[in-house]
Amino acid sequence: MANGKRKNSRKKLFIFGGIALVLLLIIVLFMFNSNKENIISVQTDKIQKRDITQIVSATGKINPDFEVKIAAEATGEIVQLNVKEGDRVKKGQLLLKIKPETYIAQRNSALANLQAYKSNLSNNKVAMDQALVDLNRTKSLYEKKLVADADLEAANAKYQSAKGSYEAQASAVQQAEATVKEAEENLNKTNVYSPLNGVVTSLKIQLSERVLGSGYSSGTELLTVSDLTVMDAKVDVDENDVVLLAIGDTARIKIDAYSDRQFNAVVTEIGNSASSSSSTSTSSQDQVVNYQVKLRLVDPDKGIRSGMSCDAKIETMTHRNVLAIPIQSVTARTDSKPMFSEPDNKESGVTDSRQKNTKNVVKPKEIVFVIQNNVAKVVEVKTGISDDSFIEIVSGLNGDEDVVSGPYKAISKDLENGSKVFAQAKQQMGGPKK
Repeated sequence: MANGKRKNSRKKLFIFGGIALVLLLIIVLFMFNSNKENIISVQTDKIQKRDITQIVSATGKINPDFEVKIAAEATGEIVQLNVKEGDRVKKGQLLLKIKPETYIAQRNSALANLQAYKSNLSNNKVAMDQALVDLNRTKSLYEKKLVADADLEAANAKYQSAKGSYEAQASAVQQAEATVKEAEENLNKTNVYSPLNGVVTSLKIQLSERVLGSGYSSGTELLTVSDLTVMDAKVDVDENDVVLLAIGDTARIKIDAYSDRQFNAVVTEIGNSASSSSSTSTSSQDQVVNYQVKLRLVDPDKGIRSGMSCDAKIETMTHRNVLAIPIQSVTARTDSKPMFSEPDNKESGVTDSRQKNTKNVVKPKEIVFVIQNNVAKVVEVKTGISDDSFIEIVSGLNGDEDVVSGPYKAISKDLENGSKVFAQAKQQMGGPKK
């Protein structure tokens, strides 16, 4: 019994002793690490002089510069269809024909009416000429005092009546001629011709289909003929970027269907009217304001089709031989002061929103971290234009410094002025310097 108690006591002693030893080791390690200096590992780049080209990126669709959507102007059945989608056509080529019988009948009826009106006009002309002869004879006799005043008045009235009938019939003939012309034009509308040299890029109808002509509303859309020799990329540019563009700027186009090729283009039109679209999230709804920009492809491929998706990089400005660093090296920092001050009238609990938004606002500064003797130093800089990889440094750096270019977490959060670092040179990106 005594031996069992001794064994239990010895076991408890070992357990509690082990726990105490572990706690002691944890305390020692904590004290050691708290006194250990924090060294941050970073990558650095040398400042170099480069050519920087500012880029505005946009997405959109490829479309012909000139295309015509042809709608039916005559109503009837398609009795002849001479083209299919993808066919090349010439200006004036007959594309299709709408059943013309109704329009032929209308034209023939108008011609018959015109002939009748002309015949009546001829009779009225004879009657008017005869009335004029009688009037002249009566005037001669009246001058010789061989007829009375009443006879002269009667002859004049007869002539005026015949003249009025003739003029009325002449107006009727003109109206009938206009009706014939309209009927002939309606008949001609049953034949649809190509308005330009191009390609049938869309065919909406088929043989024997009935279409409606343009009357009080637009007619049935028949087909689209496009000039594919001149192609444009119509892209949407953000409102903050569109102010950077100018007519004549160079652009590089990547078409999804031609992933291995790049097309050159030129800015030819910049939209003045904005197009807005909503971006809805769970907490807010933002309006995205874009402007349509037209880019003329300099060397379009014959296989490019209307409606293809594309990405554009528009070169808006180039600065040559300027100081440049990797774009990720520049970060925005503020002082330790709060971004907004507390309201002055704390006791009343009243908050002046204008005061809250404007008083003691601390504006963020653009900075880079320069490495000197394995210590990070904050340097405030002024930046210029940038491309996809590098940003221009206008002031703040001399050109012989090593700047921190990574990792992102160190630049944006961890590094402070005076931080100890372990610097490792990073291989330059973005190609050789200019």
